[in-house]
Amino acid sequence: MKEKTEEVKTQVAQTISTLMTVAFGLIAALAWNDAIKAIILQYMPKGSGITGLLIYAVIITIIAVVATIIIARALGKPPVQEVRIVE
Repeated sequence: MKEKTEEVKTQVAQTISTLMTVAFGLIAALAWNDAIKAIILQYMPKGSGITGLLIYAVIITIIAVVATIIIARALGKPPVQEVRIVE
């Protein structure tokens, strides 16, 4: 019974740690979101809402892909796992 209690306490602590880490990651992502938007707005003329949003989406996508590749290489994992279909 004592082992189960310790196991539950460990799982709770790990879950709280993970949630806190994700929360800080979200805060950092939102800060970068605002910074990148401000940079794009500084160089885009007024009234180019759709164009600015598309440029922003492309920049964020490129950053996300590059970051994913860098992180995957650092961890020694392929960025995308192969899916094999057996017929």
